[in-house]
Amino acid sequence: SRNPVYKKLVVIDKVNGGKADALNVGINISQNDYIVCIDVDCILEQDAVLKMMKPFLEEIDKKIIASGGVVRIANSCEIKDGRLVKVRLPDNYWARMQSLEYIRAFILGRMAWARLNGLLLISGAFGAFDKDIAIKAGGYDHNTVGEDMELVVRMRRYMEEAKIPYRVTYIPDPLCWTEAPTSSKILGRQRNRWTRGTIETMKMHKIMFFNPRYSVLGMLSYPYWFFFEMVAPLIEFFGMVVFIILVITGLVNWEMFIALLLFIISFGYLYSAFSAYMEVRTYNMYRRRTDMLKLLLTALTEPFFFHPFVVWSAIRGYMDFIRKKKSWGEMTRQGFGPPPAAK
Repeated sequence: SRNPVYKKLVVIDKVNGGKADALNVGINISQNDYIVCIDVDCILEQDAVLKMMKPFLEEIDKKIIASGGVVRIANSCEIKDGRLVKVRLPDNYWARMQSLEYIRAFILGRMAWARLNGLLLISGAFGAFDKDIAIKAGGYDHNTVGEDMELVVRMRRYMEEAKIPYRVTYIPDPLCWTEAPTSSKILGRQRNRWTRGTIETMKMHKIMFFNPRYSVLGMLSYPYWFFFEMVAPLIEFFGMVVFIILVITGLVNWEMFIALLLFIISFGYLYSAFSAYMEVRTYNMYRRRTDMLKLLLTALTEPFFFHPFVVWSAIRGYMDFIRKKKSWGEMTRQGFGPPPAAK
C-alpha cells in the first residue's frame, strides 16, 4: 500500500503450512521484543494492545512471558468500520451458550488461575508473548492442533527448568471479540479439536504431572487440566453408559438418583447465575435486562442439550486422536457483516 499509515505493515505471501507454521514465520520476521497473535475472526478493542502490554512494562520482580485477556462473543453485535459499537447477546442458541461459557471461563476461572500464577492457556484468539522466550522454547509446534496452549505450557516448562522467576498474566478487561460457531456441526469440530489439542499437550509434557520440580505448574495446574479437562469427558460418558445399564437391569435407586441429579443441576445453574451476576457487577456489557434474562433462561437448558453435546464432541476428539487425525476440519464463518436490523 502507498498509504503511509501502513508503512510498518509487512504482508507475507507463503505456501500454506498450517497455523503454527504461519505464526512461526511472523515471529521470525518481527523486529521487536514482544509479539501479539490474533485470530482472523476477531475484533480488538481500541486500547487492547496497550492494555495487553502493560504487565510486560510494569513488572520488575518477575519476567512476564505471556499475557492474555478477556475474550467475548461478537455474534449479533453491531460492528462498524472494524469496531464494535453496540453489544448484543447472540440470537443463535449455540452462540448464546458459548457466551455463557466464556463469561464463566474468563471472569471467574482464568482470573483465579492468574492469581495463583497457574494459567496454562492463553487464548489463541488474542495473546501477547515475550519473543525471546517463545523462540528459546521452540516456537509454535507443528505436531499439535492445540498450538496456543502447548506453547504456553512449553514456555512455562522452559522457565521452570531454567529456574527463572516468571509470571503469565491475565488482563481482566474485555479486549477481544470473536465470532463463535453458530451450528452444531462447526461447534462439534471446534470442541473435537480442543480435546485433541489438550490430549496432545498433556502427553507431550507428562513429565510435569505431580512433579514438585515444576511448582504450581506441576502440582496444581497440570493435574487440574488432566483430571477436569482431559479425563472428565470420559468419566461422564462412561458414567452415562453405566447408568443406562443400571436402568435396564433395574438396579437404580431412583430417589437417590433424582436427589443427586437435582443437586448437580442446581449447583451448575447457581455457578452460571453467579457468573452472570459478576458480569453485571464488573463489565455490564449486556445492558438490556432482556439480554441477561435470556442468558439465565438459556443456562437452564445447558445440562440437557449443550453440555451432553460438548461431552460427545470431546469423545469424538478422543477417537480422532487414537486415529492420529491432525486436521482442523472445515471451520465455516459468517463474518462480521452489517448490523442486525432493528426490531
